[in-house]
Amino acid sequence: MSINDVIQCLEEMNLLYAAMLDLACRKKEVLIANRVEDLNQIVHKENLLVRQLNELEGKRTEAVNAFLVQKCYRPNPKISVSDLIVLLFKAEDKARLQQAQQTLSHTLSRLKEANELNQQLIRQSLAFIEYSMDLVLGPPEDDVVYHNPSAAQQGYKRTGMFDSRA
Repeated sequence: MSINDVIQCLEEMNLLYAAMLDLACRKKEVLIANRVEDLNQIVHKENLLVRQLNELEGKRTEAVNAFLVQKCYRPNPKISVSDLIVLLFKAEDKARLQQAQQTLSHTLSRLKEANELNQQLIRQSLAFIEYSMDLVLGPPEDDVVYHNPSAAQQGYKRTGMFDSRA
């Protein structure tokens, strides 16, 4: 195998991560609009892409190891693309591999930003749901924890509009 196989794997990975980025942007819109069914479909598509990425990562590792063996080096699954660039002699191959690495790195950083934004949206949504539940039910009780029966207070603790114990 040649370095072209490694570059091809990196380019294919970039395409899959770009698809993940597109899904992350669509997920943001779905989260804002509170469309749960659409969110489930997006998560399903993301899971399929993650499986494909795992398979492609295995192919990339095989391609890197085959390249190392071809160049009389020991296979190393933890070798980085930067280390591979150092091992190359042709300037054209170095430039192509470096370009593939930079493109993939840029796509991954954009995906990370989109996922962090989606995570913030989910946290805000959960905080709003918790706030709404507290308004309706009152503050949460500590009934789950055992207390000394003689120290127990008489009466109801939750003062919300809805009594869930009824």
